[in-house]
Amino acid sequence: MVSHSLSATPQTQPPAQPAQRHGTSSGAFGDKVFAGFARGSGILVLALLGAIIVMLFVGGLKAFSTFGLGFLTDADWDPVQEIYGAAVPIYGTLVTAVLALIVSVPLAFGIAFFLTEMAPNWMRRPIGTAIELLAAVPSIIFGMWGFFVIVPFMAETVQPWMIDTLGDVPGLGVLFSGAPFGTGILTAALILAVMIIPFIAATMRDVFLTVPPMFKESAYGIGCTRWEVMRSIVLPYTRSSVVGGIMLGLGRALGETMAVTFVIGNTNRISASLFAPGNTIASLVALEFPEAPAGSLKLSSLLALGFILFVISFIVLAISRLLLRPRAVKA
Repeated sequence: MVSHSLSATPQTQPPAQPAQRHGTSSGAFGDKVFAGFARGSGILVLALLGAIIVMLFVGGLKAFSTFGLGFLTDADWDPVQEIYGAAVPIYGTLVTAVLALIVSVPLAFGIAFFLTEMAPNWMRRPIGTAIELLAAVPSIIFGMWGFFVIVPFMAETVQPWMIDTLGDVPGLGVLFSGAPFGTGILTAALILAVMIIPFIAATMRDVFLTVPPMFKESAYGIGCTRWEVMRSIVLPYTRSSVVGGIMLGLGRALGETMAVTFVIGNTNRISASLFAPGNTIASLVALEFPEAPAGSLKLSSLLALGFILFVISFIVLAISRLLLRPRAVKA
């Protein structure tokens, strides 16, 4: 009897099927409303972006048709004779942004390295909060601080020292020549660097924290130093995201207006000296736009500058989005 019961094949029970829930008519209607709202929000963003692009291009079409490609290479900006060129503001925009990156990237990397690898736990939150608060400071405040604090310091201390130390160096001295007025390309770049450091540092900190702890612990286990772990483990793992964060900071620097207007000197000329005054696209538009009559060639030239700045910013942000895409893991 026992052997018979042991040899009997057990009856297999079919797996229980989850109960299907049928939404109510009110729930289905709510889903349709929510889907329509989400779809409309996405279309609205595209419509707004397209409207801005079309407005800038159509408004600047008169300048593009009048000056042609020479509008991009002409350095003259003479409202009296109605001669307008974009070379000076384009040069100032690119040079100040690049110099700001040269200054800000090492500092932002040092902040992110300290917060993720060296700072004690009780210190990480206050410094991280300070970085976030620095990113929230309005640009007009940076401009006022730069004009009343940085410009006098540059004119009295930094620029005279650079002229005496580097002014006579062959080839390099031309970058540090001229009168130490305090304002100029270099001062604007320093203000921009302070403004974009929080964005780059926060991005680096967040991506450094995504590195699996096992990778770093294995490196520390074989005797690697903190810098060796950062150089050989963390940076290769987060390289694309770090570069993408830097490009986002560059996009912010390209479009900054008021802070740069306070300290750049607002002069329409190109000079090899970093101490010389200059202009950026954003600062020139901010200064000249109130004096541009409706329908005038000057207004069209300003709108054309806005379109050029939009194209430059779009290229930078598009590259950053490509770099921020997750890389496919090869099998």
